[in-house]
Amino acid sequence: MVLGATTKSANSGSPAAYHSAFHELRFDAGRPCLDLVATAHPVERIGDVRLLRAWLAGAGLVPQGTPLPGADVTWLAAFRELRGQIAQLVRAELAGRPADAALARVNALAAAAPPAPRAVRHPDGTLTRALHGSPGRTALLAAVARDAVELLTDPVARSLLRQCAGDNCAIVYLDTSRGRRRRWCSSEVCGNRERVARHRRRAALARA
Repeated sequence: MVLGATTKSANSGSPAAYHSAFHELRFDAGRPCLDLVATAHPVERIGDVRLLRAWLAGAGLVPQGTPLPGADVTWLAAFRELRGQIAQLVRAELAGRPADAALARVNALAAAAPPAPRAVRHPDGTLTRALHGSPGRTALLAAVARDAVELLTDPVARSLLRQCAGDNCAIVYLDTSRGRRRRWCSSEVCGNRERVARHRRRAALARA
C-alpha cells in the first residue's frame, strides 16, 4: 500500500537534513516491506527517528508534508521488530520452510487499519494524495505488514523473490527485469562490486 511519492519529506525538518538522511537509505528491493528488511544491511540504516522518518517518506508510506508528531524511539523499536519478523518470513519462504511465529506476528500487525488516503486538489488543478490526519505508529506498521501479506500470498509476486548474488549481501528483492535475469539487489552496489572484483582477478592472472 504505497501512499506517497518516494522523494518527499514526511517531517518538518529542513530539506537539507531530509535529503542527507534519504541518501543513506535504499529503495530498490521492489516493495516497501522488502525495503524495510534492507535497512538492516550492511549496517543499521534506521538508527534514529530522523532516518525512520526519511524511510517512511522514501518508501511511499506517507505523502509530502505529512506530520508525524508522535514519532519517537518507540517507533524505531516497533519498525525494527517488524523488520525482523518480515525478514524471517521472507527468507523462510525462499527456503521452502515455515516460519509460523513470524507469520502470526505479521498477521497481527496487518490486522490494524492502515492510513486512510484522500485526494486533494493541488493549486495547479491536479489531484494529489494526502492522508486523513497524521498517521500513528500502529497504522503505518499495518501498512508495511499488509504489504508483506500481499506479497507472500500473491503467487506471481512471490515467484519473483530473489536473494542477491552479491558476496555477503542479505538483501532480498523482486526481480521484475526483462527475462528475469537480475542477479543483484543493485547494479550500482553489488553489481559494481562484482565487476570490480572480476576485473581485479583478470588483472592478477595477467600479471602471473
